[in-house]
Amino acid sequence: MVEYRRPKITGGSYFFTVNCAERRGNRILAENIDVLRQSFQEVKRAHPFSIDAIMVLPEHLHCIFTLPHGDADFKTRWALIKAGFSRALPTTERRSSSRMNRGERGIWQRRYWEHLLRDEIDFERHVEYIHWNPVKHGWVEQVKAWPYSSFHDYVRKGLCSEDWASEPDSDVCGGE
Repeated sequence: MVEYRRPKITGGSYFFTVNCAERRGNRILAENIDVLRQSFQEVKRAHPFSIDAIMVLPEHLHCIFTLPHGDADFKTRWALIKAGFSRALPTTERRSSSRMNRGERGIWQRRYWEHLLRDEIDFERHVEYIHWNPVKHGWVEQVKAWPYSSFHDYVRKGLCSEDWASEPDSDVCGGE
Protein backbone atom coordinates (compact mmCIF):
# COMPACT_ATOMS: atom_id res chain seq x y z
CA MET A 1 0.00 0.00 0.00
CA VAL A 2 1.32 3.44 -0.93
CA GLU A 3 1.87 5.77 2.00
CA TYR A 4 -0.19 8.97 1.87
CA ARG A 5 2.21 11.79 1.00
CA ARG A 6 2.08 15.22 2.58
CA PRO A 7 4.49 18.11 2.03
CA LYS A 8 7.07 18.45 4.76
CA ILE A 9 8.45 21.98 4.78
CA THR A 10 10.16 22.87 8.06
CA GLY A 11 8.96 26.11 9.62
CA GLY A 12 6.09 26.27 7.12
CA SER A 13 2.59 27.65 7.51
CA TYR A 14 -0.21 25.21 6.76
CA PHE A 15 -3.97 25.53 6.35
CA PHE A 16 -6.00 22.63 7.79
CA THR A 17 -9.58 21.43 7.69
CA VAL A 18 -10.35 18.84 10.37
CA ASN A 19 -13.78 17.20 10.42
CA CYS A 20 -15.77 15.20 12.91
CA ALA A 21 -16.73 11.71 11.79
CA GLU A 22 -20.42 12.55 12.01
CA ARG A 23 -21.17 15.95 10.49
CA ARG A 24 -24.97 16.06 10.33
CA GLY A 25 -26.48 17.48 13.52
CA ASN A 26 -23.21 17.16 15.41
CA ARG A 27 -22.30 20.01 17.80
CA ILE A 28 -19.54 18.29 19.75
CA LEU A 29 -16.76 20.83 19.09
CA ALA A 30 -18.75 23.94 19.98
CA GLU A 31 -20.37 22.24 22.98
CA ASN A 32 -16.92 21.21 24.26
CA ILE A 33 -14.90 24.24 23.18
CA ASP A 34 -13.02 24.45 26.50
CA VAL A 35 -11.92 20.82 26.18
CA LEU A 36 -10.74 21.50 22.62
CA ARG A 37 -8.84 24.61 23.76
CA GLN A 38 -7.19 22.62 26.53
CA SER A 39 -6.11 19.93 24.07
CA PHE A 40 -4.54 22.57 21.80
CA GLN A 41 -2.74 24.18 24.77
CA GLU A 42 -1.30 20.90 26.01
CA VAL A 43 0.02 19.99 22.56
CA LYS A 44 1.47 23.48 22.05
CA ARG A 45 3.39 23.16 25.34
CA ALA A 46 4.93 19.82 24.34
CA HIS A 47 5.29 20.53 20.59
CA PRO A 48 5.38 24.32 20.00
CA PHE A 49 3.65 25.92 17.02
CA SER A 50 1.69 29.09 16.45
CA ILE A 51 -1.96 29.26 15.54
CA ASP A 52 -2.20 32.12 13.06
CA ALA A 53 -5.95 31.79 12.46
CA ILE A 54 -8.65 29.40 13.65
CA MET A 55 -12.39 28.94 13.48
CA VAL A 56 -14.27 26.14 15.20
CA LEU A 57 -17.74 25.21 14.00
CA PRO A 58 -19.88 22.61 15.77
CA GLU A 59 -18.63 19.72 13.61
CA HIS A 60 -15.40 20.87 11.92
CA LEU A 61 -12.63 23.39 12.23
CA HIS A 62 -10.21 25.31 10.02
CA CYS A 63 -6.90 26.70 11.15
CA ILE A 64 -3.48 27.87 10.08
CA PHE A 65 -0.42 26.58 11.93
CA THR A 66 3.11 27.87 11.58
CA LEU A 67 5.69 25.36 12.73
CA PRO A 68 9.07 26.22 14.27
CA HIS A 69 12.15 26.35 12.06
CA GLY A 70 13.54 22.87 11.57
CA ASP A 71 10.18 21.21 12.32
CA ALA A 72 7.67 19.86 9.79
CA ASP A 73 5.75 17.46 12.03
CA PHE A 74 2.14 18.63 12.00
CA LYS A 75 0.97 14.99 11.82
CA THR A 76 1.97 14.31 15.45
CA ARG A 77 0.40 17.56 16.61
CA TRP A 78 -2.95 16.71 15.02
CA ALA A 79 -2.88 13.16 16.36
CA LEU A 80 -2.28 14.49 19.87
CA ILE A 81 -4.90 17.26 19.63
CA LYS A 82 -7.54 14.84 18.41
CA ALA A 83 -6.61 12.16 20.94
CA GLY A 84 -6.52 14.62 23.86
CA PHE A 85 -9.95 15.96 22.98
CA SER A 86 -11.39 12.46 22.53
CA ARG A 87 -9.96 11.10 25.79
CA ALA A 88 -11.50 13.97 27.75
CA LEU A 89 -15.04 13.10 26.62
CA PRO A 90 -17.27 10.19 27.63
CA THR A 91 -17.64 7.43 25.02
CA THR A 92 -21.16 8.10 23.78
CA GLU A 93 -20.60 8.49 20.02
CA ARG A 94 -21.57 5.90 17.45
CA ARG A 95 -18.58 3.78 16.39
CA SER A 96 -18.24 1.53 13.37
CA SER A 97 -17.05 -2.03 13.82
CA SER A 98 -13.81 -1.01 12.09
CA ARG A 99 -13.20 1.68 14.70
CA MET A 100 -14.10 -0.66 17.56
CA ASN A 101 -11.71 -3.32 16.22
CA ARG A 102 -8.91 -0.73 16.15
CA GLY A 103 -9.79 0.67 19.57
CA GLU A 104 -10.62 4.05 17.99
CA ARG A 105 -13.18 6.61 19.03
CA GLY A 106 -15.79 7.77 16.54
CA ILE A 107 -15.36 11.52 17.05
CA TRP A 108 -12.96 12.54 14.26
CA GLN A 109 -12.54 11.64 10.63
CA ARG A 110 -9.26 9.76 10.35
CA ARG A 111 -7.71 12.13 7.85
CA TYR A 112 -7.70 15.89 7.44
CA TRP A 113 -7.11 18.35 4.64
CA GLU A 114 -3.85 20.28 4.66
CA HIS A 115 -2.41 22.87 2.32
CA LEU A 116 1.08 24.37 2.50
CA LEU A 117 0.66 28.13 2.22
CA ARG A 118 2.85 29.42 -0.61
CA ASP A 119 3.08 33.16 0.04
CA GLU A 120 1.43 36.14 1.79
CA ILE A 121 -1.46 36.29 -0.68
CA ASP A 122 -2.21 32.60 -0.16
CA PHE A 123 -1.96 33.14 3.61
CA GLU A 124 -4.37 36.12 3.55
CA ARG A 125 -6.90 34.29 1.37
CA HIS A 126 -6.96 31.37 3.77
CA VAL A 127 -7.32 33.65 6.81
CA GLU A 128 -10.31 35.26 5.10
CA TYR A 129 -11.76 31.86 4.25
CA ILE A 130 -11.41 30.78 7.88
CA HIS A 131 -13.08 33.90 9.23
CA TRP A 132 -15.90 33.84 6.64
CA ASN A 133 -16.72 30.15 7.20
CA PRO A 134 -19.43 30.52 9.90
CA VAL A 135 -21.34 32.85 7.54
CA LYS A 136 -20.81 30.49 4.60
CA HIS A 137 -22.33 27.61 6.58
CA GLY A 138 -25.27 29.73 7.79
CA TRP A 139 -24.43 29.74 11.50
CA VAL A 140 -24.37 33.55 11.65
CA GLU A 141 -25.11 36.49 9.34
CA GLN A 142 -21.96 38.45 10.20
CA VAL A 143 -18.42 37.25 10.85
CA LYS A 144 -18.24 39.13 14.15
CA ALA A 145 -21.17 37.15 15.55
CA TRP A 146 -19.33 33.80 15.65
CA PRO A 147 -17.60 33.38 19.03
CA TYR A 148 -15.14 30.55 18.19
CA SER A 149 -12.92 32.40 15.76
CA SER A 150 -9.57 34.15 15.73
CA PHE A 151 -11.39 36.96 13.90
CA HIS A 152 -11.86 38.67 17.27
CA ASP A 153 -8.08 38.59 17.88
CA TYR A 154 -7.51 40.12 14.44
CA VAL A 155 -9.91 42.95 15.33
CA ARG A 156 -8.17 43.53 18.71
CA LYS A 157 -4.79 43.64 16.95
CA GLY A 158 -6.11 46.12 14.36
CA LEU A 159 -5.60 43.72 11.44
CA CYS A 160 -9.21 44.11 10.29
CA SER A 161 -12.30 46.03 11.27
CA GLU A 162 -15.11 44.55 13.32
CA ASP A 163 -17.43 45.02 10.35
CA TRP A 164 -15.14 43.19 7.93
CA ALA A 165 -17.15 41.39 5.25
CA SER A 166 -20.36 43.18 6.28
CA GLU A 167 -20.11 45.49 3.29
CA PRO A 168 -19.47 44.55 -0.37
CA ASP A 169 -16.26 46.64 -0.49
CA SER A 170 -14.77 45.33 2.76
CA ASP A 171 -11.02 45.55 3.30
CA VAL A 172 -8.80 42.53 3.47
CA CYS A 173 -8.69 40.87 6.88
CA GLY A 174 -5.43 39.27 7.84
CA GLY A 175 -2.78 41.41 6.23
CA GLU A 176 -0.53 43.77 8.11
